[in-house]
Amino acid sequence: MENIIYGVNLNEEVTPLMVRDAISQCFYEAHCQDTGFEEETGDGNDKERNQLYCQQIVKKSFEDSQANFENPTKEDILKAVEELKEFSKNFRDPSIIQKHFVEILTLIDKLK
Repeated sequence: MENIIYGVNLNEEVTPLMVRDAISQCFYEAHCQDTGFEEETGDGNDKERNQLYCQQIVKKSFEDSQANFENPTKEDILKAVEELKEFSKNFRDPSIIQKHFVEILTLIDKLK
């Protein structure tokens, strides 16, 4: 049985780049898909635009925490995730934030 979190198969080797991309997917799901944001704008390009928007927020969290987005280490990812967790507190329910945070920590724990 495959155990997959945000497109990352936990039964295979997990790399920092895979976790970074999973964070973008997580953020997209939590902040765009789950909020119905895409249905509000409805011009057909919303999914790609919103995925890019969420990736930019994730990239900014790496920059704000002095972490390397292009070639992240486990430490870089942890810093960025903490930054995103704080950012999300402004507009998301704490239980939702914690759920996504724990899922990402599961991926981070798979890093060597």
